[in-house]
Formats: sequence, C-alpha cells, structure tokens
Amino acid sequence: MKKITVLDRILLLITGLLAAYQIVIGIEGSVTMAMWAYTIAFGVLLVAGLLLIIMGFDILDSPLVVIVSTIIPLSLSLGLVWEFLPGWRTSYLIFAVIGFLAVTITRYATPGKTASFTLMPVHGIAGLLIFGLPVSLALRGAAPVGFALVGIGGALIGVGGLLLAFLKAGKPILPRKTILTVLPGLLLLMTAAFVAGFALL
Repeated sequence: MKKITVLDRILLLITGLLAAYQIVIGIEGSVTMAMWAYTIAFGVLLVAGLLLIIMGFDILDSPLVVIVSTIIPLSLSLGLVWEFLPGWRTSYLIFAVIGFLAVTITRYATPGKTASFTLMPVHGIAGLLIFGLPVSLALRGAAPVGFALVGIGGALIGVGGLLLAFLKAGKPILPRKTILTVLPGLLLLMTAAFVAGFALL
C-alpha cells in the first residue's frame, strides 16, 4: 500500500477546506431538499478527506469508507435532479435509496467482485448525471455557462469512483500506486470544480 505523503495531506486539506466553505455558504436559490442533498454530499466529502489525512490510504480498504463515499455522488446527483428535473424527483430518489442499500448490503454480505460490480453502475449513473445535467443546462442557456464546471466535477468523480471500483474488483485500470498517487489531486480538482460551478450558478 502506498504511504500517504505530506503533499497528499496538503491536497486533501485544501479539498476539505473547499468542502467546508461550500457547506457554510450554501447554494443560493436552491430548494430545500436540493440544499440538504448538496450539504450532505459536501459534508461527507469533508469527513472523507479528514479520515484520509489522519489514517492514510489504508482506510480505503474498509467497507465502511466505500459505503459512506457512495453518498457523495448520490447526494449531489439527487440535489441536481430535485432542482432541475422535478418530474424525475421521486424516481431518482428511489434509485438513490436502492443504490445505496445495494452497495451497503453487497459490501458486507458478498465482499469482493460482486460488491465492486454493484458499486460501478451506482457511481457510473450518478457521475454521468452530475456531468451531463449541468453541461446540458449550460449549453441550452438554461443556466450560466460557468455552471458547466459542476459537470466537469461530475466527470472527475465518475473517473475516481470507477478507478477505485475496478481496483477493488481486482482488475485495476491503472496500477494501484498510480491510482493512489493521483487520488488526492483528483479529489481537489473535483471539489474545486463543484464549488466554482455552484458559485457561478
């Protein structure tokens, strides 16, 4: 397992500070449910970053971390759906709940490849939604162009989630050391894109 470096901790600390900033300022004009969903996502991101700083990359092997980290893309995507796709609110809420429960159950009941292959579609769908919806809204003029940065953050969270999912499935896309090396920077870029995109909304 790659040891966490000082640079990794600095990047994760900045990530946590950005997440905390987003929690404090909120997102102006968001409906209540969307605001709660965004707050939960950034709160979990803050906690996850702090745990990585304190305990290092070894914590990624804990089933609980995978379960908790699933909350981030599901909550962010739920907030976006609740705010911009009101006709899909109930359907996506059901998907988010079932997806979270499926990840939780398989992570403990059938650890290994089954758990990882359950995680992939949940992260994939949420990540694609976080990417596609803001970009689509920006291109159609339904949201400011800068809001597309949230979509970039969605692409990054999807990439990060899939890299870790394939790694846990025993079929890593990149070597383990490479994934852990780029992870802190990926988390920072993702969070910065989210914060900037929501600020420009």
